[in-house]
Amino acid sequence: MTRKLLTGLSSAAYEHPFDRKALASLQNMPGVSLLLKKINEYGIDRLLRLQSLGSEIRISPRNFPQLHQTFIETCQILDVAPLPDLYLFRGTGHIQTYIIGVEKPLVGINLDAMEWLDADELLYIFGHEVARIKSQHMVYHQMAIVMPTLKNLLSSSTLGVGGLVASGMELGLYNWRMMAKFTADRAGLLACQDINVATTTLMKLAGLPEEYLTTAVIEDFLLQAREFASNSFDTVDKVTKILSYTELGLSWVVMRAGELLKWVDSGEYENVIQLKNFKTPDEPEEKEGETPEEKEGWNFLTSW
Repeated sequence: MTRKLLTGLSSAAYEHPFDRKALASLQNMPGVSLLLKKINEYGIDRLLRLQSLGSEIRISPRNFPQLHQTFIETCQILDVAPLPDLYLFRGTGHIQTYIIGVEKPLVGINLDAMEWLDADELLYIFGHEVARIKSQHMVYHQMAIVMPTLKNLLSSSTLGVGGLVASGMELGLYNWRMMAKFTADRAGLLACQDINVATTTLMKLAGLPEEYLTTAVIEDFLLQAREFASNSFDTVDKVTKILSYTELGLSWVVMRAGELLKWVDSGEYENVIQLKNFKTPDEPEEKEGETPEEKEGWNFLTSW
């Protein structure tokens, strides 16, 4: 399959509106700039990078040529430069990837992902990670990663930021991190350029091995995703929804697939692929009869 190189692509062309709203809510929270300053003072960026350098295997054209080439192709398609470093870490029993590094990004992929995913699916998973670079959101993404570790320190210290967790900072980070996955999934689809590949990748992220991906299983998954995306959750309060995102073991692949399918069905994905829309899409018009929560979508912090 010949894929288009999306030279000049801006993250604004595919950024999910829930991502934008959640980030704006996070940035408006008191104390965010102070927390970012403290994280920088602690040298968190350098520490995270040292952990990868000292524990994981760096991927090169020599040791894992196919994996390295797929990573290069992903960055070429999405117009990401310079090429981040790529590291392989031990298996965890499920597919796992990450990206760290504000100044010099580094992508990690585990053995399970390398073994479970074919080359096309790897494009999707790599695209999902390097999307953070395109959006220039690495500083917030990294802050969300280290927040559990910093929480106790901040709460017990005299740094003047101990009340941040109680004031909603941690929930704001978790909410935005979930919303940012919608944008990253769109980037993954732009990298592999096949909704079927994106679908099977998400199903494998849910823990389903290749041998179970029959036509019936895939069709039922898509039906479930569309059904989930069409549901209204007015009866579930916002705090409950946000707290559900703090459970990092949950993949939310059905919800993510539903959002991805809506983007494809809207025609916006095809516009980006055809190089017709590299700018920020217009905000959708309000529909008559929509409830406030339906207008708000999955961004649960807009009224906080």
